[in-house]
Amino acid sequence: MRYLAIAFDYDGTLATDGRVDDQTIDALERAKASGRKLILVTGRHLEDLLESFPRIDLFDLTVLENGALLYRPATREERPLGDRPSEAFVQALRDRQVDPLAIGRVIVATWHPHETTVMEVIRDLGLELQVIFNKGAVMVLPSGMNKATGLQAALEELGLSAHNTVGVGDAENDHAFLNWCECSVAVANALPTLKEKADWVTTGARGAGVVELIDRLIACDLSELDDQLERHNILLGTTIEQNTPLYMKPYRESILLAGTSGSGKSTLATEILERLSEQGYQFCIIDPEGDYENLSGAVMVGDARQVPNEKELLSLLHQSGQNVVVNLLRLALDQRPAFFTKLLPQLQELRVKTGRPHWLIVDEAHHLMPTSWQQTGLALPQELDRMIFITVHPDHVSPAALSSLTAIVALGETPDQTIQSFAGAINQPAPEMPALTLKSGEALAWFRHTELAPIHFCVAPPQTEHHRHRRLYAEGELGDDKCFYFRGKDGKLNLRAQNLVLFMQLAEGVDDETWLYHLQQGDYSNWFRVAIKDEGLAAEAEYIEGLSDVSPEKSRALIKAEIEQRYTLPI
Repeated sequence: MRYLAIAFDYDGTLATDGRVDDQTIDALERAKASGRKLILVTGRHLEDLLESFPRIDLFDLTVLENGALLYRPATREERPLGDRPSEAFVQALRDRQVDPLAIGRVIVATWHPHETTVMEVIRDLGLELQVIFNKGAVMVLPSGMNKATGLQAALEELGLSAHNTVGVGDAENDHAFLNWCECSVAVANALPTLKEKADWVTTGARGAGVVELIDRLIACDLSELDDQLERHNILLGTTIEQNTPLYMKPYRESILLAGTSGSGKSTLATEILERLSEQGYQFCIIDPEGDYENLSGAVMVGDARQVPNEKELLSLLHQSGQNVVVNLLRLALDQRPAFFTKLLPQLQELRVKTGRPHWLIVDEAHHLMPTSWQQTGLALPQELDRMIFITVHPDHVSPAALSSLTAIVALGETPDQTIQSFAGAINQPAPEMPALTLKSGEALAWFRHTELAPIHFCVAPPQTEHHRHRRLYAEGELGDDKCFYFRGKDGKLNLRAQNLVLFMQLAEGVDDETWLYHLQQGDYSNWFRVAIKDEGLAAEAEYIEGLSDVSPEKSRALIKAEIEQRYTLPI
């Protein structure tokens, strides 16, 4: 379920002439029975609302005084979100015959034509207050406080996100909180300016429009409006042929990023994560190799010395604004699939309750969801959406996991083969496409449930440099496909280095002929570039490999010095 909360304005939306009819109350009861949280967002004072609307118990939380006061009907608990109005301000208004004058816990309210007097008093006293208008009502609140800030506080208290909320209103002071919601709805009697900005306008007015909204929510979770919510789309890049933006939808989408090592998967993943974060979507990264340790705006759980604590990471994810990186370096390769299998249902359960994390990113997916899952009896949840899988080998990932994906973005030298490999793994005919060699920064996207041919596009660069996890490469355990193997000219050896420490230990121990063979082949610089993803180290190694008549001892010492200069090796 996408929309776990509904935020309602009161006057002119739920209520007609201050009262809510029986049909609208019945609809509110149906919405509550569907498992959704109901939030009332109004400019009214608490006592005034209680007198007009005795069924306030239908709401999980009420935002009153135009965002200044939270009230929980079940416990009658009040929480002001601002300071009480000063006596000097109130007395100055009374001295200037401002009447009527209503004083709330935080708000001060009157009616037109007293707005000029109100603003003069604010100016004369040098107060940091704002004036908000609503159909003739004149409301004074602390600066920066409105229905949106009040709704934000209510959602935080409920453990929910604006991205899982639909809001409905009709007047000027509803603009702020409707813009805050994932989906904004205006009832038919709303002001024209509100209708213009709303994602959907009901055919019914006031309570009838609310009934219409609730019925559609229960029937289809407003899925038919998905294509209209373009303001939330996430930029992937720019198409090569038409020079137009290419977007992915932030909901009901799952994507595979696939391609050879060093093809730009991490760059694209970082770009997507940045844009998700900019729009306030929460994400959780399953990071087998420590590649996201320095990712801005995320907390890392686990490292090369400590297994991730499930209780800790779930506690962090309960905070709607907190992104989490789950570092699996401490786990052996063969233990990681079981850990992920145990964690995934817990993340799915959290999604059912809170809608979050909005996105789950699984790096090195072929390690965490291998094809052997089918033989071991491990299973994925039936609904697996809002996922990003990253892999070198699509055909090494569980077909059940791949079948849940809506698109593949192929990078590297042979994107056509990558897409064919993906299509073969899920038993779907591959699309027709010419053989294509991608340049650096380019990719090919295939949205598999459409008739569109794969789209050739240029990846939008991330705003910040993606810092690799240096401790991983120093002492972590790289996957088999990223290890360095000392084999020698005739392949007599098979010495495996799964990190830089073991690489240097083996380098010191292998015979000179084997060391020089790989040096002259350029194998060291290639490994540093492709597996370690360190272009600077690779360039220095290339220089050393190109030196004429360099001795085994000298070349070993030079490459060792370059590694130690860049990485903090354990003592």
